[in-house]
Amino acid sequence: MLKAYLKYLFLFSILYSCSSDNDLSTPKKYTVDIVKTFGGTRNESAQSVVATNDGGYLVLGFTQSIDGDVSTSKTSIQYDYWLLKFDKSDQLQWQKTLGGTQDEKAYKIISTNDAGFAIVGYSKSNNGDLSSNEGFEDVWILKLDATGTIVWKTNTGFSGSDQGYTIVQTSDGGYFVGAILDVTASGGQGNARARNASRHAGGDYWALKLNASGTIEWRRYFGGANTDTCYDAVETNDGYILVGSSDSNDVDIKGNKGTYDFWVVKIDKTGKLLWEKSYGGSEIDEARAITKTNDGNFIVIGDTRSTDKDVSKNNGGADLWLIKIDTTGKLLWEKTIGGSSFDVGRSIQKTTDGGYLISGSSRSNDNSIINKGQNDAWILKIDNKGNQQWQQTVGGNNIDFCYDATELSNGIIIGVGESSSNSGDISTNKGFSDALVIKLK
Repeated sequence: MLKAYLKYLFLFSILYSCSSDNDLSTPKKYTVDIVKTFGGTRNESAQSVVATNDGGYLVLGFTQSIDGDVSTSKTSIQYDYWLLKFDKSDQLQWQKTLGGTQDEKAYKIISTNDAGFAIVGYSKSNNGDLSSNEGFEDVWILKLDATGTIVWKTNTGFSGSDQGYTIVQTSDGGYFVGAILDVTASGGQGNARARNASRHAGGDYWALKLNASGTIEWRRYFGGANTDTCYDAVETNDGYILVGSSDSNDVDIKGNKGTYDFWVVKIDKTGKLLWEKSYGGSEIDEARAITKTNDGNFIVIGDTRSTDKDVSKNNGGADLWLIKIDTTGKLLWEKTIGGSSFDVGRSIQKTTDGGYLISGSSRSNDNSIINKGQNDAWILKIDNKGNQQWQQTVGGNNIDFCYDATELSNGIIIGVGESSSNSGDISTNKGFSDALVIKLK
């Protein structure tokens, strides 16, 4: 009798344990808590967001206005980098604009290991916060302290359009920047090793390595005779991986699948090309972001219009496309998420439960996607196998985008983007387009 009772307790404890594990693995369902717009009578956009050590967050984007919410010393209606610091209660603590009398647009902010920040974008000015300009548009990199004060700044470029899209603090304390270089305009300059510029077109991936003080250590470009655009990068144990899109099928690109592909480039710590891979189908496929996975591999996200080759399914128009690759570029799995219209991904970040947070925008109104206007800001969560766990759209009667989203230490999610709406979830529009801040809890 006692043995039977103990056996019953043992089986019950196993069942209870399994039930508890399942309960713990059930993802939290997030709802929209706050939607705010910031701007003046012209154009503003929020491009990137990072959590801060005080429980708040710092938003990076750009502003054209000199009125409304833009309460800085800015006097020119040209674009400037725009920093907005919020506390843990979502109150705006301070803001700063950085730039000169020409256009500057910022795209990425990261936290640095000294409790400061690093940002990257492009500049046209040679005055104000800039002391020089190498050509039409330069890659502009700034190191900031915790209060947004400039510690150092570096601009680099040639006579064409050269723009920075992503920055990583490297294991040696320096920085790695993923950018695009107008090789035609540079005449082949911008590479530590001589290359035949006539074989490259206006846009190539441009890899920049800086030391901790912002001094450029080396520069390398990669691409072909058509358009190759780098949007994101990640450091690996033995080098760096850059991702973006390419419609070339020559020079550095050997396996184009058709039109634009996800193009993934692996280089070593000196910038030497180790391997490159194209992923996609016969239509347009563009990668926008990459992150490391806990098992040592990588997830790349973007969007696809294809229905063949590497793309096993398309729900209509364009879908968010996720691929998982290993350290050699082998495709491990791929998934599409979306509805019957155009749905795209723009950023991916890890969450504390081992999943991933994806931001983007959606025009669909099916497959559980609720659309309130034209493009809606779109935030969704996937598990480590790429399975969708939940999604939220935020929008109004016009065009709304989400470019980045991050999880704060308390589990709250902050998404940022831009909005032209004044209805639905978005009560106020200050100008043409506003910076958009979304809080999910």
